[in-house]
Amino acid sequence: MLKKTTSNRYFRHRRLRQKISGTASRPRLCVFRSLNHIYGQFIDDEKGNTILTVSSISIPAVSKGNINQAKAVGAALAANAKKKGIKEVVFDCAGYVYHGRVKALAEAAREGGLKF
Repeated sequence: MLKKTTSNRYFRHRRLRQKISGTASRPRLCVFRSLNHIYGQFIDDEKGNTILTVSSISIPAVSKGNINQAKAVGAALAANAKKKGIKEVVFDCAGYVYHGRVKALAEAAREGGLKF
């Protein structure tokens, strides 16, 4: 059985996904955070394809599960998005509160040149 906080996040994410969707020109930036790592991926919901993914596992980070790690992932997402020609995205926090590591990733991606 899932913990109540996890199941509540699933309900919030499902409610959020009814309102937002990604396209090829403006993909959805979906964030997932685990206890030790953080992940970000660009998704084209029309085709059902993942365009690009970056995680704290794939880049050398400062330490596990902190804000500096999330900033590094956000900057890497923005840099890789520029290479793919992506300038605008729809932000999907996946039911997480826009605070802490999720906020740090989003702000670093904005500083890297992505528009939400």
